[in-house]
This record gives sequence, structure tokens and C-alpha cells, in this order.
Amino acid sequence: MEFRWKRNLFILWIGVFFCGMAYTLSIPFIPLFLQEELGIQSELEAWSGVTFSVGFLSSALIAPYWGSLADKYGRKPMLIRSGFSLSAVYFITFFVHDPYTFIVVRILQGLMAGFIPAAIALVGTNTPDKQVGYALGVMSTATATGGILGPLVGGVLSHWVGTRECFVVSGCVMLISAAIAVIWVKEVHEKPKGTRPSVWEDLKQAAGNKRLMRVFSMTLLVATSVMILEPLLTLYVIEIGGSAKGASLSSGIIFSAVGVATVIMGSRWGIIGQRIGYDKTLYIGLIGGGIGNLLQLGTHNLIAFGLLRFSYGLFFAAVYPALNALIVQYADNEFRGRAISLNQTASQFGMMAGPMIGGLLGGWISIQFVFLITGAALLGAAGMMKVNSRRAAKPSISG
Repeated sequence: MEFRWKRNLFILWIGVFFCGMAYTLSIPFIPLFLQEELGIQSELEAWSGVTFSVGFLSSALIAPYWGSLADKYGRKPMLIRSGFSLSAVYFITFFVHDPYTFIVVRILQGLMAGFIPAAIALVGTNTPDKQVGYALGVMSTATATGGILGPLVGGVLSHWVGTRECFVVSGCVMLISAAIAVIWVKEVHEKPKGTRPSVWEDLKQAAGNKRLMRVFSMTLLVATSVMILEPLLTLYVIEIGGSAKGASLSSGIIFSAVGVATVIMGSRWGIIGQRIGYDKTLYIGLIGGGIGNLLQLGTHNLIAFGLLRFSYGLFFAAVYPALNALIVQYADNEFRGRAISLNQTASQFGMMAGPMIGGLLGGWISIQFVFLITGAALLGAAGMMKVNSRRAAKPSISG
């Protein structure tokens, strides 16, 4: 058992690394793709918000179904299904030449998603309980490391050969993730007895667990606040001094700053969470992330902006590993995979709402003030955590 979970952790880290790299190699540059390749010149912020959001919406709606299948057949089949499907979608995107077809392809991409949630669920269910926090912290660095190289490679490719070619490279990289899942991932899967619960039954079971529902709500809020900025960062880089010609490379470096910070601190936050509690770790991450966003509000220099994004990332690296660890902690073992899928649905709904809100706000108010909104949202989430923990600690008075 000791060797198996460590082996899986190592192999899945590599698979998730390539999956994260494939995503960040092309998707962050959607605004440039819309503008340069698909001819969108007006209301670019809104178009960016819509194209980001539709993929996450379709992913949110399908995630419970994939989670239910994962509980029945195992997480490895979901890794293989998602890996090869996403690779095909990236290749298809290369041939898109109008924005409406692009929206359809983004919906398809959302429906085929699920590689990283399946990997997290496999780690969560095939790792000893006392090591889960550490393992999930390590997994968070995989996405982040891919998120470092992806924007840098994508920025260089987009700058020199165009954004369209980035999708071909993403498809090739995603094939590597799928191949790793097929060849090396080993899973111990016990098929649940009886009939498979419906998604509605899963929701009712989750609703009966107040602590689990708080985690889902927190995931929704955090994902929304983070993704508000996703369609705007490249445009903001141009606004604060980056040239339009070099925007892809400059924004690639900026995107990578958070990834570098997560690689440095992701596994450390997992260890800290095991020592002081994941709720406290989450609280620290929310406070640091909120303050980090507020500090970015007044930044008008690319270097200073990059340094602040890096500092923000050092604290925000605590958030997602803590949320995943709390789900593992709060959910019964037989419900754990479905709980992770429901959390993924909450995250995808947030990722859908965030770009839509960000795109609308970016065309209505200064992009700078979006940082104020996201910072306030994260600090508000930390405040809600503190209130809930005090209520839980307060002894009840009976009659």
C-alpha cells in the first residue's frame, strides 16, 4: 500500500502537470485568439467572458454524471476518457474560423473535461487518510507547474507563430497525459454494491452534511472570484504598459507568476494543514489572497504587477488543497468520489460565472476595480469562515 499510493502520486502528478500545461498553453490567450484569428474587434471583453464561461457551464452540468460513473467503474477510465477527448477537442479548435463555432467547441471541451478531478479523486481514495493532505498539496503543484510552462510556451508560440497553433500543441501535450493514464496508473477500485445512486440522491446526501455544503459554497465563491480576472488579465497587461504585439508573451509571464508561487508553497501548505488543521490553512489562504488582490488595484507597472501576482500566489496556494482535504475529511469513504465531483460542479459553476461577470464588468468599469471586487470577495469568504467556526465552537444552551 505504501509503495502503491506513492507511485500513483508520482505518476498522476506528471499526468496532471501535462494536462495543466495543455490548458494554460492556449486557453489564457482566448482574447487574442478572438481578436486576431476570429475577427472580434468590438465588445472583446464580453466575448471573452462568454467563451470562457460556456465551457465551464457544460463541465459543471456533466461533472456529477462523470463522478457517478467514476464511482461505478473507477477513476482510471475517467482519466483515459477525458485525456483522449480533450486532446481531440484541442486539435479541432485549430480549424475554427468563426466565434460561434468556437463557442460550440468550448461547450464540447467542457463536456469532455474531468482529467484533473479524476486524478484528485483517485489520489484521495487510494491514499492513507493521514497522508491525504500532503498528497493533495503535492497534486496542487502539478497543475501549477504546468501553469508555469504553459503560459510561457504559449506566449512565445502565440507571439512568433500565432495563437491558432497553440491549440495544436495543447492537443499533443494532452495526448501525453492520456498515454500516462493508460500505461502507468494503477487503481484499487471496489465496485459499490447495489444500484448506482442518482445525481439527485447525491445532492440530497450532500445537503444533509452542513460542513460539506459549506465547502461547496466556499469553492463556488473562490472559483468565481478567481475567474473574474481570467478574461481580463491579458487586456490589463496591455492597459498598464505592455505593447499589443508583445501582450501574449508578457501576459504569459504574468500568468506564470502565480504558478511559480504555487509550486513553491503548494505541498508546504498541505503539510501545514496536517499540523494546524485545514480550516485554519484555508482561512490564511483566503486572507492572503484577498489582500494580494487589493494591493494589485493600484499597480501601474508590469514588473510590480508580476511581483504582486507572485506574492498573492504564495498565500492562495493554500486554498484549493485545503478545500479538497476538507472534502476528504468531511465525506464518508464511499461518498468521497461523488463529493469531489459535486465540489467540481461547484467550482465549474464559479468558473462559468466568473469570466461572464469579469467580461461584463471589464466593459463597464475600469479593470482595476475588478481587483477590488475579487479581493473583497475573498476577504468576505474568510469572514464567513470565522463566523461559522465561532458558531460551531459556541456551546448550545438547552432547556
